[in-house]
Amino acid sequence: MAETDPVLCAVDGRGVATVTLNRPAVNNAYDGALIDGLIETVMRLAAEPGLRCAVLRGAGRHFQAGADLSFLAQLRRGPAERNQDFSRRTVAAIRGLQLAPFPTVALVHGGCFGGGVGIAAACDIAIATDDAVFALSEVRWGITPAPIVPLLADRLGPRVLGRLALTGERFDAREAQRIGLVHELCPADELASAGAAVVDALLRSGPQAVAVTKRLIAESAETAFTASFHDRIVDEAAARRRSAEAEEGLASFAEKRPPNWYRQE
Repeated sequence: MAETDPVLCAVDGRGVATVTLNRPAVNNAYDGALIDGLIETVMRLAAEPGLRCAVLRGAGRHFQAGADLSFLAQLRRGPAERNQDFSRRTVAAIRGLQLAPFPTVALVHGGCFGGGVGIAAACDIAIATDDAVFALSEVRWGITPAPIVPLLADRLGPRVLGRLALTGERFDAREAQRIGLVHELCPADELASAGAAVVDALLRSGPQAVAVTKRLIAESAETAFTASFHDRIVDEAAARRRSAEAEEGLASFAEKRPPNWYRQE
């Protein structure tokens, strides 16, 4: 992996991946290469043995500034098939993050616009600096945030999304927290430590239990509560209590010690 790649990824000894959007010269605006890099990185991490979680951040002054407008202009003038394929890959990148079999944490600083809002929302946990700025600005350019609308409607609700996506107006970090786009705010110089605290909490949790819980949350948001889904979650809860991971977790609590899956640097 070269330092000039649009998406960088490093995994430490704890199984924590740091994924960096790496187009700082254009504020990490996404083009085809960045979208492909994000898809490939998430797929590679999903196959990584012992991976515990991934932290997403942006290089330079901003987290992510939405679409690269010069790239969109090329798409508009190019073959219809290429335009269609890029939309398909954009949806795949967002869904890949949302449904990744490991927890994801977004650390947002500076500007977070358009697709950047979708990336932050696709992550399980989002922390932002208290001076971060957000916008779903696509309509200002005569385009739509279609690839991230289903996700944002689920995360924020259609009423809140309607205000932000139809006006394209900017909103601050406090409003992003109020509407549920981000979970926590911190000063800019404390973003890394705030993220580290969340990562430590994830590492203390049973990795299998975390993966199953994440999958159940996603399925619950998209699945009607049918009789079959009822039976499935009943079976899952019962089976998990009898697992080796549950045995170790309960024993570690009773014995007042860290569980055997917890590793520090």
